[in-house]
Amino acid sequence: MLSARRRWTVLAVCCLSMFLVGLDTTIVNVGLPAIGRGLGVVTRGLEWIVDAYTLVLASLLISSGALADRFGRRRVFQCGLAAFGAASLVCALAPSAGVLIAARALQGIGASMLSPVALAIVVNAMPGPKERAQAIGIWASVFGLSMAAGPVTGGALLAGLGWRALFWINAPVIAAALLLSAVFVPESRAPRARRLDLPGQVLLTVVLAVVVGVLIEGPRIGWTSPAALAGYAGATVATAGFVWVESHRREPLMDPRIFRSPVFSGAILGAVAVFVALTMTLLLNTLYLQHTREWTPLAAGVATLPLAVGATVCAPWSGRMVGRTGPRLPLLLAGGFITAGGLCLVRLTPHTSVLLLLAAYSLIGVGFGFANAPITNTAVNGLPPARAGVAGAITSTARQLGSALGIALAGGLVTAASPTGLAYASRPGWILVATCGVLVFLVAHVSRPKEATPDLASRKRGERRDSPQRTVVR
Repeated sequence: MLSARRRWTVLAVCCLSMFLVGLDTTIVNVGLPAIGRGLGVVTRGLEWIVDAYTLVLASLLISSGALADRFGRRRVFQCGLAAFGAASLVCALAPSAGVLIAARALQGIGASMLSPVALAIVVNAMPGPKERAQAIGIWASVFGLSMAAGPVTGGALLAGLGWRALFWINAPVIAAALLLSAVFVPESRAPRARRLDLPGQVLLTVVLAVVVGVLIEGPRIGWTSPAALAGYAGATVATAGFVWVESHRREPLMDPRIFRSPVFSGAILGAVAVFVALTMTLLLNTLYLQHTREWTPLAAGVATLPLAVGATVCAPWSGRMVGRTGPRLPLLLAGGFITAGGLCLVRLTPHTSVLLLLAAYSLIGVGFGFANAPITNTAVNGLPPARAGVAGAITSTARQLGSALGIALAGGLVTAASPTGLAYASRPGWILVATCGVLVFLVAHVSRPKEATPDLASRKRGERRDSPQRTVVR
């Protein structure tokens, strides 16, 4: 068993890599207008620059978790760091939008080896349930903070160095993470590694790519055009095929039986909803402030500081609440704050008060901070520790799917809007953000209270089996 200092050092190394993955999910958002001007890209192309990363990341997370369980978590983790770093250099040097989109997809491949694997390493290093819950809370907090801090960091880099600095910044972080992981992170594997499910992997990739692709390209090709109808049919067939294949494989990529649990399914739905709300907020904020109000990228990034502060303050608080009372209360708070933040901006105009904007971002940030720890804890505790990589991968897949859907939906709303009309075009987006908050609020009602978590519940069942039978006198 690792010493306490070594265990928390392992957590710090994994959190460093996860901060990078989360940062790259949102840091590009604030730089999209500058990238568009530099490479001559319209809004639809800018959506693909973001979603090429999140789509590939979402598609490969589960397989990467299975590979880590089989070949060694530290080994796959380090391969992911190297791939992510190399792709970041290509992004920084990209001469065209096509090269940048392809490099972003390669970044997604590397990032897929970091997110679930880092969580599995953390769970494996923390043997005690209480310590593990604290570590998961910190891990989720760091990931949430990185997502919220992306626009601020991006705005600062754009102000001084230009959009290519958004990718150059990854190099020193990758180098540090590679060195620290080699020194401090122990190798670990699952006791029994699963086989790779290539048919399931292909079908999952097709489903995600077609769904997001139709959402992005729909405004251009027309929602009832033959191409769009073919996309709907393709997504339906691929989804049905995925469910059928996974139901008939001995070791599926994503076991459908997992989703029979309302608790686990609720956690996944909550993860999607929270990240749809976050990425819609960040993209709509970037386009509105820079195009409609003509703010600089730095000013637009600084405007999201209330969101980042809310997430930073409330994420560790949420982790402690999960450890004391279970996930229900922080999920209720998350849903309430996200709903309130979205409702603040459903009447957005080109001249909406800056104070109202900042208040809305703060509310959404607080809700986001409260949401991550209970969602991650519920999902991970839904599977045995030996399958922590799979549990983390499914949850991370849901997050990245939410990110991709949020970008596609927000872009679809404003892609044809003029700078003066963008505020009005984005109003349905803020209604959708509030709806995501309502979904999280509903998820809280099916979440398991503290006394019914798997560890405690199994312990109570054991106590009942060991205790003498009592005779009930009527």
